[in-house]
Amino acid sequence: MWRSVRDEFSKQVVRSEIVRKMIQCGMRVSDDMKIYVGDVEVDYTAVARAVDVDRRVVKQTVEQIRKNRHLYSLFTSITPLGASLANVVSQLGYSAIEIGADARSPGVMAAVAEILSRNGLVIRQALADDPDMVVDAKMTVVVEGRLSGETITELNELSVVRSLKILK
Repeated sequence: MWRSVRDEFSKQVVRSEIVRKMIQCGMRVSDDMKIYVGDVEVDYTAVARAVDVDRRVVKQTVEQIRKNRHLYSLFTSITPLGASLANVVSQLGYSAIEIGADARSPGVMAAVAEILSRNGLVIRQALADDPDMVVDAKMTVVVEGRLSGETITELNELSVVRSLKILK
């Protein structure tokens, strides 16, 4: 997907940032050139404010997406990922850990899940940044209960892990 975006918007940095924001938020483009997050319509002005551009540039970006068959097929089908529980873990009695690792290395999530499972922790949510969208991509894992020091040590000893951060 990113190759298509880069090819289409290579000389239009601002429009590329608009597209990035649309993907991050799960925004889709409808047949009538409107932007939606799920079934909620989002006006061009709101997107423009989020990216700090003029709303006309957002409209032009949507028009450009509409004219590109491949991008249009992507942007008519995209959906939002959902709500992250990471910022409310303490209210829910959960724990969250942010893991810095090589996002292109296979098996990171599997290794983390194996350690959490072996320590009796149930994963409620796992979110991983797309390394093509986020320079320092990380994975956030929300688990039921509290992470023990032993679990954190085991996670930190994984060869693929660069950093760990406990979220509160």
